[in-house]
Amino acid sequence: MARYEFKLPDIGEGIAEAEIVAWHVKVGDEIAEDQQIADMMTDKATVEMESPVAGKVIELAGEVGDQVPIGSVLAVIETEAAAPAEEAPATVPKSKEERPLADGAEKPTRAQQKELPITAVEKEPAEPAPAPRVEPEVAEKEPARTHVLASPAVRARARDLGIDLAQVKIASDRIRHSDLDAYLLYHGGTVSARSAAAPRKDETIKVVGLRRKIAENMAEANRRIQHFTLVEEYDVTALEDARQMMNRDRGANPKLTLLPFLITALSRGLAEWPMLNATFDDEAMVVTRHGSVQMGVATQTPNGLMVATISDAQSRSVWELASEILRLADAARSGEATRDELTGATFTVSSLGPMGGVTSTPVVNPPQVAIVAVNKIEEKLVPIDGEIEVRKRMNLSLSCDHRVVDGWDAASFMQTLTGYIENPLRLLSA
Repeated sequence: MARYEFKLPDIGEGIAEAEIVAWHVKVGDEIAEDQQIADMMTDKATVEMESPVAGKVIELAGEVGDQVPIGSVLAVIETEAAAPAEEAPATVPKSKEERPLADGAEKPTRAQQKELPITAVEKEPAEPAPAPRVEPEVAEKEPARTHVLASPAVRARARDLGIDLAQVKIASDRIRHSDLDAYLLYHGGTVSARSAAAPRKDETIKVVGLRRKIAENMAEANRRIQHFTLVEEYDVTALEDARQMMNRDRGANPKLTLLPFLITALSRGLAEWPMLNATFDDEAMVVTRHGSVQMGVATQTPNGLMVATISDAQSRSVWELASEILRLADAARSGEATRDELTGATFTVSSLGPMGGVTSTPVVNPPQVAIVAVNKIEEKLVPIDGEIEVRKRMNLSLSCDHRVVDGWDAASFMQTLTGYIENPLRLLSA
């Protein structure tokens, strides 16, 4: 038997170390040649490390989150015969395509995706522990059921509240949230006391990989950029009417959300105020104002926030933008987005849709100098020509790098958007 030391190879120009983001083997495992050992993350890519030899793992370099220098031992493998000396440093790992995010974060690894929670469809939560015994007369009228029908969401809620589903009186063939509400009204004191007596356990989660990159980049952005945020309210009543009308006759086109219209408005506004469609190299003290709009769209994925880039957004119709938003979101969530699709944005828009708050303070993503956050639509009573009308209103929150963008320019840009957002015919005209 021989000891084979698998050393971390040079995985990129200028890379001195890499972070362990996932182990795919453990000490004592028998592994095959070319079997994946670990996922390593650098500033430029997430790389799969594969063993050049078969054998038994007897040592590993560290834990998830540790930094390993290039050239140091990543794993020690016991083999039947010594491996050729040239294989160790010369083996080039199979690299996932370099996909750094516009946030500076990296694409989720296969290991991280495997660690995602099992969906409710795949596995229902375990049955909760029995709840406190109900009153005798209630139990006599409604005998306990051995099996109950309920959705995963209802089961999870019942488990959190400490409710035994077998004791819940139902009005149909399955337990619904309304049945839980009725049970809480009747047994509220008992259930509340039980829930308070059995709090959930603390959970410790190590910040590694994509989440660590996001944390580092956001901290760096706040440290280096002098932010200011401007919030403006817009009347989107006419725009919403136009959107709904277009959706009724959309044919094979994707359903339109408000976001493609806003991207169109932002692209036109940036053409008039190019100091916001810019990138800033603060080391060289050079600002580049871009002639085209490379629109970054923040997308939430199971492993963190990614920013996908719509190239030349100013030249696309709302239908084309809607299709591209869907395509890029799917690619980002599945981990299939390319490097070009995750870099090069000159301006970013972040939207939580109906979950958006009244206002927000988005963080500028360097080297960009501005970002806008879309807040939720609310119906408000608004005085118009002496009459009170119900109108749909929405806030946009614009954050800028004050080293490059003046308050006057930001305010002027937001006023320019009013002419497009509140006038759909002007917005949609060529």
